[in-house]
Formats: sequence, C-alpha cells, structure tokens
Amino acid sequence: MAVNLEILIRGCKRGDAGSQQKLYRQFSRAMYGICLQYASSEEDAQDILQDGFVKVFNKISQVKDPKAFPGWIRRVMINTALEKYRSLVHMERVDDEPGLLNEQVAEETLDRLNAETIVQMIQELSPRYRMVFSLYAIEGYSHKEIGEMLNISEGTSKSNLSRARVILQEKVKAVYGTMKRNG
Repeated sequence: MAVNLEILIRGCKRGDAGSQQKLYRQFSRAMYGICLQYASSEEDAQDILQDGFVKVFNKISQVKDPKAFPGWIRRVMINTALEKYRSLVHMERVDDEPGLLNEQVAEETLDRLNAETIVQMIQELSPRYRMVFSLYAIEGYSHKEIGEMLNISEGTSKSNLSRARVILQEKVKAVYGTMKRNG
C-alpha cells in the first residue's frame, strides 16, 4: 500500500486527474466519516469533504513522506470543518437547555445504539458544542489546544464539553426510553 500511495501522491503532485480520482476513492469514505463528526447534516459533511479534497489537491506538494499522508489528510479535513464552523459561529447562538440531568448513561444503552444514531445525536448539538466534543472526545485534543483552535478560553472549552455530554446523555436516555417502550 505504501508504494501504491507513494505513486498516487506523485501523480497528484503532477496534477494527474487519474491519480487524484484514485486517491479520492481510497480516502473519501474515511474522510467523510470525519466530516460527519463535525457537520450538522450529511449535506454539510459532503461540502466539507469536497472543500477538503480541493485543499488536499492544491496543497499535496507539502507532503514529503507518504507514510504521513493519512494523518495529513485527516488534519486537512478537520481544519476545513473548523473553517466552516468559524464562518457560521457568528450567525448561531448557543442556548443552554434547561432541566437537563447529569446522570451516567448505562453502558448497555450505548451498546444498543447504532453508529448512525450516535452521529445524528452529535450533529444535533449546537456548532460550538459539536466542535468541542468532536475535537476532545474523538480527536483527543486538549482543552488548551481546542481553545486555541476555536479562539475560546480553556474554561469555555471545558464548559462546552460538559454541556455537550449532558445533552448527549439526555438524547441517549430519550432513545433508550423509546427502545424500552417499543421493545
């Protein structure tokens, strides 16, 4: 695979459309999954993916080591999602939802949920909560790093993560309650 990837990257650096198409096919599914984590809908995820691949092909000359490419392309997609978020952040307001409980959700509940349902729940979070949750819980960034990326304080990052978790727990409990009644 490393040799194949190296050949594809070289072709993309030359602007070869066939190499670009093959590289897209090889990575688009995984990158779409990343885009879904940051998007509010499938359409937004598709936009992020498309914009991300345009950047990949425009900046592929930066890739010196093909082994580093998977991490590099992932970072391009995350940065593209962050740019989209930053452009929307001034248009949307984060409102706290009153009356949410902060209880631990039983592990068996999570086992019964499918990935599509979990992604949908994350997508329903406000943009800032979704970004902080994805960057912290999925990508593993620290609150300090998230604060720098989103231009917020470390404390705000922690608070947003906490609120996102509470909201997600409520959503999981609601789905679980429906599953218990129906099932």
